[in-house]
Amino acid sequence: MPKPASSAVDKALDLIEALARSDRPLRLSELAVEVGLHRATAYRVLIDLIRRGWVLRTDDHYLLGAAALQLSHSAARNSLVAVGRPMLEALSERTGMMVNLQVLEADRSRVIDVVRPLRLEMISHLRDEMLPVHRFAGPVALVALLDKDARRPYLRLAEEAGHPLTGPEGLLADIEEAERTGYAFERGRAEHLVASVSRAVVSAKGWPICALTLVGLDAEFDEPHLSELKRQLRDATDALQDVLTGLSSSLQADPA
Repeated sequence: MPKPASSAVDKALDLIEALARSDRPLRLSELAVEVGLHRATAYRVLIDLIRRGWVLRTDDHYLLGAAALQLSHSAARNSLVAVGRPMLEALSERTGMMVNLQVLEADRSRVIDVVRPLRLEMISHLRDEMLPVHRFAGPVALVALLDKDARRPYLRLAEEAGHPLTGPEGLLADIEEAERTGYAFERGRAEHLVASVSRAVVSAKGWPICALTLVGLDAEFDEPHLSELKRQLRDATDALQDVLTGLSSSLQADPA
């Protein structure tokens, strides 16, 4: 347990960092123990953080709010894009497909970088777009790594759009398949005659960092081509995960 925070700023940052480290929404009692605060003190600080948009409360659980997610999006553009761009370019060259890089936000994923070959200019690149989980492979691959509580905002958006959650064609079946295989696959939901396959990059704690998605013409995703695309995607996501893990370890080893 860390030492008690010495200032209001310390307390607020400790709570935000605890939520960022966690692989699920936390209860007040869990947060208080994590940062070494009395429950009443933690609650008072959380109220201010909720008011400013840094923390979101759902039922009796707390998670990062819109302000923190906007900050993480900015960090993602400045770091993930720089680190991932060479890998996107190499993956696109090897497969001939469009490749995008996505991160999760509050109830959708956001495309933060795209490499699109000239032959696929007719397909929308969706850079900076927010993608709902019921229409795209990228958010499915990312949401499949969340626990049931953390999945709720993404599922709620699908329900509001009238997309079925249960049944063989339901969203939960897609998520369970991605959780089981490590890959999310969709065809024709976002654009007619377009298909995509996605795989997430995972943190040491099992939390999704980002996802790489291959996008192309539906006819080019039949077997055995799909198996080869998955192999290329696996190699690329594993390589990106190794780089990001190495950067994280380096930063922890060198506090300067």
